[in-house]
Amino acid sequence: MTYIGEPDYRHGSPQSLGILITNLGTPDAPTPAALKRYLKEFLWDPRVVEAPRPLWWLLLNGLILNTRPRKSAAKYAQIWGEDGSPLLTTTRAQGAAVAERMAELLPGPVKVAVAMRYGNPSIRAGLEELRRAGARRILVLPLYPQYAASTTGSTFDAVTQEVSRWRWVPEIRFVMGYHGDPAYIQAVADSIREHWQAKGQGERLLFSFHGIPRDYLDQGDPYHCYCQTTARMVAENLGLPEHQWQVAFQSRFGRQQWLTPYTSETIAELPGQGVKSLDVVCPGFSADCLETLEEIADESREAFLEAGGERFSYIPSLNTRRDHTNALADLIMRHIQGWPEADPKYDYEARREAGEQARERAMAMGAKN
Repeated sequence: MTYIGEPDYRHGSPQSLGILITNLGTPDAPTPAALKRYLKEFLWDPRVVEAPRPLWWLLLNGLILNTRPRKSAAKYAQIWGEDGSPLLTTTRAQGAAVAERMAELLPGPVKVAVAMRYGNPSIRAGLEELRRAGARRILVLPLYPQYAASTTGSTFDAVTQEVSRWRWVPEIRFVMGYHGDPAYIQAVADSIREHWQAKGQGERLLFSFHGIPRDYLDQGDPYHCYCQTTARMVAENLGLPEHQWQVAFQSRFGRQQWLTPYTSETIAELPGQGVKSLDVVCPGFSADCLETLEEIADESREAFLEAGGERFSYIPSLNTRRDHTNALADLIMRHIQGWPEADPKYDYEARREAGEQARERAMAMGAKN
């Protein structure tokens, strides 16, 4: 194996801190061909679908990838913006906001890159951006508040697999989740309050999280518990009694049992239980995407009204709210303590001079550059 090196490496070069912000991913375009490429990468990940590989390969390539892309492409086309996928444009904006905040907080140099677990820009491209910026210490922040093996765990796999190809492996830390982080909880609660102030409060607040197969929970995945904790903490912050809020799980895929109750069934049943006005929030999604804009804000609204509901309101994801990006920056600050760039006494000029001295010594010993 040939490792990725730096043949033009200049001894004593300045080092920096790298922040890799990641999200799930998106197709390059709302077309069947782009969806097929994206879904093939996504659904072949063994963290996402834990099934025997030969059998799953036949099902994926023989059936799913020949039917699902066209249906998914039509849905993506409904939410696609002038700048492309809402998930990608929002994540990039979040990255820019976090970079701006980190520059204010850190005395040392920092480089922020954005990457997607599936699709583009890839994990490889994001890490390469940081490597070229001289990042010898990298913090990875997957924008999944609630850890799951199929999201955060998969990101860990992709990052470690990529840096295993590097000759100079950087020091790496991971943010494995922030489901109960006070600033995150406060931001979610405040977004709900502001929505209520602008559009009124419904009779029930539904927390809808992305689902995972029930078997993953039985095997010890903490995701379900983390979702429940997030919802409870937000409800407590809002002062809601138990009968005014509940949790459900959306985006079921395949025939096996997933986490219940299902969002689609819950929303269809609520009008029959006397709930005529409903607010839905999806605090597991850091940015609005297909699952929130199309599945919840569109399809779920229609299902609720058809079932007899009178008022349905989707509360947007945190997206680029200032309290959200500031919470992410504070989270980063806690995880990089002990690294040089976070040292209040960091002296860039002194480090530059030390680097030049190190280069002179290296050159004297025969280094080429």
